[in-house]
Amino acid sequence: MRRSERDTSLSHRRITRRGLIVGGLQVSFIALLAARMRHMQVNQAEEFRLLAEENRIKVRLLPPARGLIMDREGTPIATNEPSYRIVIVPEDAGDVEEVLSRLSQIIELSEDELNRARQEMERTRSAPFLPVTIADRVSWDAISKVAVNAPALPGITPEVGLSRKYPLGGDFAHVVGYVGPVSDYDLSKIEEPDQLLRIPRFQIGKVGVEAKMEDMLRGSAGAKQEEVNAAGRVMRELDRREGIAGANLQLTVDHKLQGYIQARLGSESASAVVMDVETGDILSIASAPSFDPNLFVRGISVADYSILRDNDHRPLASKTVQDAYPPGSTFKMVTALAGLEAGVITSNDTAYCPGHFEVGGRRFHCWKRGGHGSMDLISSLRHSCDVYYYDLALKVGIEKIAETARKLGLGERFDVPMSAVAEGLTPDKQWKLEARGAEWLIGDTVNASIGQGFVLTTPLQLAVMTSRIATGRRIMPRLIKSIDGKPTEPEGGEDLGLNEDYLRQVRRGMFAVVNNRRGTAYRSRIADEANRMAGKTGTAQVSNRVVRNDEVPWEERDHALFVSFAPYERPKIAVAVVVEHGGGGSSVAAPIARDITLEALFRGPPPPEAYPASDREKKMEERQEIEERLNALGSEGSTRA
Repeated sequence: MRRSERDTSLSHRRITRRGLIVGGLQVSFIALLAARMRHMQVNQAEEFRLLAEENRIKVRLLPPARGLIMDREGTPIATNEPSYRIVIVPEDAGDVEEVLSRLSQIIELSEDELNRARQEMERTRSAPFLPVTIADRVSWDAISKVAVNAPALPGITPEVGLSRKYPLGGDFAHVVGYVGPVSDYDLSKIEEPDQLLRIPRFQIGKVGVEAKMEDMLRGSAGAKQEEVNAAGRVMRELDRREGIAGANLQLTVDHKLQGYIQARLGSESASAVVMDVETGDILSIASAPSFDPNLFVRGISVADYSILRDNDHRPLASKTVQDAYPPGSTFKMVTALAGLEAGVITSNDTAYCPGHFEVGGRRFHCWKRGGHGSMDLISSLRHSCDVYYYDLALKVGIEKIAETARKLGLGERFDVPMSAVAEGLTPDKQWKLEARGAEWLIGDTVNASIGQGFVLTTPLQLAVMTSRIATGRRIMPRLIKSIDGKPTEPEGGEDLGLNEDYLRQVRRGMFAVVNNRRGTAYRSRIADEANRMAGKTGTAQVSNRVVRNDEVPWEERDHALFVSFAPYERPKIAVAVVVEHGGGGSSVAAPIARDITLEALFRGPPPPEAYPASDREKKMEERQEIEERLNALGSEGSTRA
């Protein structure tokens, strides 16, 4: 049937309309596609370029050089040395076990090294793109073999890094401390760990200055970009940005004085602190026996660590700040000043010592069983009479004694960058009620008056106390002299608020201790009048007993203490010495303190005339032995360097 013109026209209109719709849709789709392509090619070009770059460029962190640590004269005491190591990047290695097997056939690797590397790769903190150290401190020959066989060892790279070194060995082990690999425990203490810390075996400070000043010493990471092929092999280095080295620290300590003191303390379980009484600079802070911190950097063996851990002289302990001891009779200056300040005595008032003191139905003995007779302030210090201070303490009371002790720096945790700095203990009534849940007794006051009972002090606190008595000012200990060449400012120095006349009376008593023929430390006097010292002996009981020190085991013997300042007329230094279980302060600690004082004042070996005539020959022989030991240590350090 033939269609009409009207039907044909209607059909054409329908077809045209559909064509327009389809064409419009096609044009819209093409426009949308073009817009999308433009967006991807123009607006997102940088993003896709980076994605492409990541497929051919590897970015790796570069550990910075750790800051150096030097003594007050600039002598290095903590440095860095080159260390060859072999690392593996797990994601580049493919079959890690196969690669390790090939590597073991090329160079000698212990099973312990391989197991340690496997453990580090398995740790969740060790991402597959981070390099894991397989062998550290390897020889140049091993590095060469790995480089030659590189095509067969995907993911394996020989590297040259830096490792910590302590050229003076154990002289500063308790001060500077040492570094070691980052542990999970280290990471757990940090809220947002630096990416550097996630590099396996990256070294951080563990104790001492190394740990306390870690943020300054560590520095900032650098980075390098390497071009890799489809197999992941490095083709070339595209860019390198070196890390920012850590800050260099200069300490206030003198390495020569420190070395001498370590040698002078010898095999004793002892400690000594030397302070500049004007600035508070710690010129030396030594604990004996010591240990070689290089052992910990390299990874100390179980056998070596067991020797240090099981030694009854505790070589790992930093005794100068970590250990607190009863100060014994060195505390008597505190009680004397408290009495003078409270107005309950004058320097001329006397007390009679029959050899004991009875209070509350209990008898407290003087160290001299026969008694000292009538004692005033100066003679009580010279003879170290206990009864004088028993009687004085009851007059002045524990609260005033504790207040004076705190003014002199006892019971204060000083902000020095060393590990486990102890606060010590300056007890009073409130302390005992809170800590022991008991009332303060009159016997507690008697014991505290001579530095026994609850009283505990560190050798550093004793040195600060002596500095403050010598100057009348609030001297604060300082260990960091400068940071990257910028000097640090000494703190404190203001007047203590103690009567200068009372301080002068106590100093006179300390002078008599050393320079009066009847003084407890007369045998340890300095013969050179321009450098005479003032001091105080102390013997702190460890256990209640009536037998002599040489009749009991070493660990039950009394501690020997001595504090001093010199020269008496114009004080420059203060010294505190504690010898654990050494016996008497006058016979053991005082001679050591005298030798240290002379060494510090003369900045080296003192002239023979500085010693009393009866001691000169013996002292010169001792000094010669110490010199030989120091020279031997110096030669050993040069050899290691």
